[in-house]
Amino acid sequence: MKNKKLFTHIFLKNEKAVISLENNQPFADGDAVQIACFYEKSGADGLIIFDLSDSDAEHEANLDVIRRIGRAVDIPLIGGGHMNRMEDVKKMLYAGCSCAFLNMSKQSNADMLEEVSRRFGKEKIGVSINDFATLTKSNEHLKEFASVALLFGDNRHIYEAVNNVSLYTIPVFSDMQPDRIGALLKLEKVVGVSARVSSDLDLSSLRKRLMELGVHIQSLESNFAWSDLKTNADGLVPVIVQDYRTKQVLMLAYMNEEAFRQTLLTGRMTYFSRSRQQLWLKGETSGHYQFVKQISLDCDNDTLLARVLQVGAACHTGNTSCFYRDVVPQQSAYRSMETVLEDVMGVVLDRKKNPKEGSYTNYLFDKGIDKILKKLGEEVTEIIIAAKNPNPEEIKYEISDFLYHMMVLMAERGVSWEDIAEELSHR
Repeated sequence: MKNKKLFTHIFLKNEKAVISLENNQPFADGDAVQIACFYEKSGADGLIIFDLSDSDAEHEANLDVIRRIGRAVDIPLIGGGHMNRMEDVKKMLYAGCSCAFLNMSKQSNADMLEEVSRRFGKEKIGVSINDFATLTKSNEHLKEFASVALLFGDNRHIYEAVNNVSLYTIPVFSDMQPDRIGALLKLEKVVGVSARVSSDLDLSSLRKRLMELGVHIQSLESNFAWSDLKTNADGLVPVIVQDYRTKQVLMLAYMNEEAFRQTLLTGRMTYFSRSRQQLWLKGETSGHYQFVKQISLDCDNDTLLARVLQVGAACHTGNTSCFYRDVVPQQSAYRSMETVLEDVMGVVLDRKKNPKEGSYTNYLFDKGIDKILKKLGEEVTEIIIAAKNPNPEEIKYEISDFLYHMMVLMAERGVSWEDIAEELSHR
């Protein structure tokens, strides 16, 4: 049986999440990006986004929100709503969604299902169904041109629809009762469920409960068993922890077998505290969780390297890394390309925020976008001219000039290197 997934969902209206967190709602302004980040940190396997736009202009604004969500979280996005033509499907996919769904209650959506499926691929197209009475007659058509069906309705009708639909399905609920979810997830055609989450919902506990109910819920899979690892005299293995984006080493901790299993189950780094002699979920008290992106094993099978998404600071002192004090200062001027670009960008952003008299960067900001674009165009021309010269030093110089002016443009328009990296990775 395939591993099943736990999704959550957001309804977007006028760039805000109109249905967000219940109870002690921490995001009263409906900030969809913050809510998506909360869902990811709560352990959601994916996020379904419903665009409730009334106009093309609102749809475009909501697509910008979806792009920002895609850059802020690493979980898959499924998006739909306001699909009036093929171009809308394309924009939803280009916004960062791995799958775009069409509402089958709209005849225009049903009519263009085959066309968009052939254009973008069946695996990228889904359907949403809330009119189960018409399901039977269109069932085979849906199976041919869509990969998944989102099902809406009361519990009894959703059960009936799952049994009748020929597609893989994701039932969408307004709550998360484990027994009800467990019964659905045991059905072969149900690949996952989506429900609105509350601010005090612990998805890790829900996963445990579902596994107790015999549901094969999605968790991290290890290529090595704990028995493959060489432990020390205390039954522990050291873990070097690294930020998966910056590659900065954050800390060193230890795992026992239970900590290893909990890490795989929850996707959050869990260690064994040698001082307290108990399991230690990193961030449980501080909120500075570490989300697993990759775990590697060294050649001797006795040390793990964990690359993580670090929330907040890794060190209890408040420093990003526990290794913030130099014993021997850096002996080389070498810095990686990533570090240099981030450092220069930091200076550019600082000049924009804190203008400095006589600064060329501030001169460009003061002159405005037309001047910045003029300089950028000039630098492109300089690169072309330099490329005709067999001496590569001139090309290095001109490309460096171009990159600097490009960073001024990025700062002017609010674009970061992280935004660029995310866009390239989506491609």
